[in-house]
Amino acid sequence: MPTDLLRQVWGFDGFRPGQEEIVRAVAEGRDVLAIMPTGGGKSLCFQLPALMRDGVTVVISPLIALMRDQVRALREAGVPAGALTSGNTEAETDEVFATLRDGRLKLLYMAPERLASGGTLTLLRRAGVTAIAVDEAHCVSQWGHDFRPDYLRIGDLKRDLDVPLAAFTATADAETRAEIVTRLFDGRAPDSFLRGFDRPNIRLTFQPKDGPRRQIMDFARARRGQSGIVYCASRAKTETLADALMREGMAAVAYHGGMEADRRREVEARFQQEDGLIVTATIAFGMGIDKPDIRWVAHADLSKSIESYYQEIGRAGRDGDPAETLTLYGPDDIRLRRTQIDEGLAENARKEADHGRLNALLGLAEATGCRRRQLLAYFGEDMAEDCGNCDICAAPPRLFDATQAVQKALSAMLRTGEWFGAGHLIDILTGNATEKIRSRSHDHLPTFGIGAEYSRGQWQAIFRQMMGRDLCRPDPERHGALHLTPAAHPILKGEAQITLRHDTAMRTKPSVALRTQVAEEDEPLLSALKAKRRALSEAARVPAYVIFPDRTLIEMAERRPQTLDEMAQVSGVGAKKLESYGRDFLSVIAGEAPQMHPARRKLAGRPEGVLFDRLAEAQARLIRGETGADKPLSCSTGQLRRIAETRPADHDALSRHLDQARLNRFGTAFLDEINAAD
Repeated sequence: MPTDLLRQVWGFDGFRPGQEEIVRAVAEGRDVLAIMPTGGGKSLCFQLPALMRDGVTVVISPLIALMRDQVRALREAGVPAGALTSGNTEAETDEVFATLRDGRLKLLYMAPERLASGGTLTLLRRAGVTAIAVDEAHCVSQWGHDFRPDYLRIGDLKRDLDVPLAAFTATADAETRAEIVTRLFDGRAPDSFLRGFDRPNIRLTFQPKDGPRRQIMDFARARRGQSGIVYCASRAKTETLADALMREGMAAVAYHGGMEADRRREVEARFQQEDGLIVTATIAFGMGIDKPDIRWVAHADLSKSIESYYQEIGRAGRDGDPAETLTLYGPDDIRLRRTQIDEGLAENARKEADHGRLNALLGLAEATGCRRRQLLAYFGEDMAEDCGNCDICAAPPRLFDATQAVQKALSAMLRTGEWFGAGHLIDILTGNATEKIRSRSHDHLPTFGIGAEYSRGQWQAIFRQMMGRDLCRPDPERHGALHLTPAAHPILKGEAQITLRHDTAMRTKPSVALRTQVAEEDEPLLSALKAKRRALSEAARVPAYVIFPDRTLIEMAERRPQTLDEMAQVSGVGAKKLESYGRDFLSVIAGEAPQMHPARRKLAGRPEGVLFDRLAEAQARLIRGETGADKPLSCSTGQLRRIAETRPADHDALSRHLDQARLNRFGTAFLDEINAAD
């Protein structure tokens, strides 16, 4: 029975919503197309059926890092799995071939590019492949933002092997779903499961840019100690933002396609294994990251499409716990994205489709009602009520009838021949007779000064929202001059009205940090369990969550199992992991390992003890510095105890307990923990 395997292998007592019927359909050998939200448990829907049938299930997946992580997680759970990738060592490849020959392998992962190899089909036939699973199936769409040409070979593979195929993706509109059916299933309708796109645990927030670096720094500072990603439009910005975050005492590292491959792998490994690391990255980062406890995702610049945005924010909160997002945007973002589309090499039909996808994202940014409703509506879903978990639901914006203002702006564009950008048009509307205005006699236009009731800042917000509503676009052939779109004409003629927002950039409040997800008396035990997990993951060279996810450790801290029988009842503790790690974690819970230092024992049961543990955890993060490459440095247990007891308020007071080297390394982090505890 699927539920028996679910408990035995993965340690879960029940399926997530929508999983069980997909598992049964795949296990019964039916062709399946499943659209499931990121974090909804897609991988389980093909991994579990692979254990229910004879033979090998081959999994086509687009990213090496993701395949390797899933294989390691499966092996830790006792499932025979392997991957054939270009990242394999010779020994790893030999081991996969040996297990295939012996008939011991159940899941074989490979990249779509391997399908181009002449020997792949013969290999899979000899291996006894009985099913195909396709992860990230939207990559088959030639209209999509993640198109992978080798995905087009998968349909041929299905026909040649004559086996059922199950395709999974988290982001596919109706057009893309139809393309998946055509290319992977020869147009014959598979059993389709549309499990929704809603991720209710993720809070959606957009802000117009108003000091964007400060906005990002404020957002990250309020979530200090939580793992997060900041997406940037340029490689240079990833570097400067990472430097700024580190100067603020936060663990941060940049990631982009211009880095050496070894350095990129090093960053990926750090992010997988460390708690509280921030990665500032281009979109080159993330698709292969299966880290479940990313607590926030921020966009320092606007994404290129609503699908990209949805996929990027979907990397937060995959464990189902609360997560947050922040997206900054402004006129420069809109101009950049429009120009990238217009100057691209795609055909006009593709360009218009790309403009449409960008329009959907801009409409979300400039929304006047519940953002989640608008986001889900794009993917064809209706919500009965507002979500209550977006910035607009939390603080509805003030709206105004902007019909006349927009008409004035459009008229100014027309009367100047659609040859000027927003700055010049705002000078005309506000009656600012600059030299440029006078030299072109624009101070004699009927529109000169007719918008003086709005300030320059208000007009900038109006123009940005007009661009966001696609009423006007920058023309790259006219150096970014704004021109009207067909959508503007009904408003200009008085046939339609438009409502805009009064711009107020709201600063968001921090979400609940992980350490507040357990009672105060359980916090020291949770810290000890995480320390044990970190030691085990480093020894095994696997991401920490492969040992146990945060949610499992939280349940251990709350339930405090005393025997292996009780530990087996904790969610996420399967039979293999119980055998491998059960005693290690039981010993931590029993207080036998690690032994509590006498200095810490004297603080037991007191608030100072909780602060001591937080200081020790902060020290563990920084023992090799912000980058992880510095010389190891630590404080004595006695020093930590004295700091926990005296709670110094600033660096000067802290210097009475620490020398300059330790003050430089740990000072800011220690003071943050002291302030958080007060």
